[in-house]
Amino acid sequence: CTMTGHTVTVRFVAFSRDGTRIVSGSNDHLLKIWDAGSGAEVCTLRGHTGEVFSVAIFPDGKRIVSGAGDNPVKIWDVETGAEVFTLRGHTDFVLSVAISPDGTRIASGSRDEL
Repeated sequence: CTMTGHTVTVRFVAFSRDGTRIVSGSNDHLLKIWDAGSGAEVCTLRGHTGEVFSVAIFPDGKRIVSGAGDNPVKIWDVETGAEVFTLRGHTDFVLSVAISPDGTRIASGSRDEL
């Protein structure tokens, strides 16, 4: 199936561990959650003010982490689409994010080399 919804380049996609959801991040500053089986858009996450460069889904499938051109790392609730927490510290684009296998730690990479 084809998923349509972003208005510009999609930079990153990630599957949930159970394979039921896909999360995408785009230059339109949005994250979208998709049903992997039907391709239907489930939710749009708004809160970044820069291009979304990287997304990852926590192992339990309940939260998402994202990195973008606005510098913070954000954590989102999958069910509500709400921004749960913002991690500040980077001074330049956050280009990559990752979650530890047990879901207790987040790593991020940035152009600021921190």
